[in-house]
Amino acid sequence: MTDELIQAAIHIRKRAYAPYSKFLVGAALRCEGVVYAGCNVENAAYPLGSCAEAGAISAMVAGGGRQIEEIVIVGNGDVACTPCGGCRQRLREFGRPDLVVRMVSESGETKLVRTLGALLPDAFGPENLA
Repeated sequence: MTDELIQAAIHIRKRAYAPYSKFLVGAALRCEGVVYAGCNVENAAYPLGSCAEAGAISAMVAGGGRQIEEIVIVGNGDVACTPCGGCRQRLREFGRPDLVVRMVSESGETKLVRTLGALLPDAFGPENLA
């Protein structure tokens, strides 16, 4: 199942809009058997850009999904592209601490695998507001 996510993340990464950093990122996640993907979109006013993970989550929510089951993130080159702090919190909103986050190289080789709990320990999540 992960191979489908890797291919979706690699494909959507090529559509990223990154004229300033030239750092293209793609993310693909699975929710209830459906794959949703997103890419980073930069803006001349730097804080207004959006991350690939945020795009994939938005697509999932727009499609009616609420629980991330698996996610793959791909960036430039041969190194792992880890989610930024903001995206770690976005993932926590829709993923449990045991959510597997796979970070792959541009060619699709798995470089790093972590749980969301390892990436964002002691996270504040929706259950904290219950």
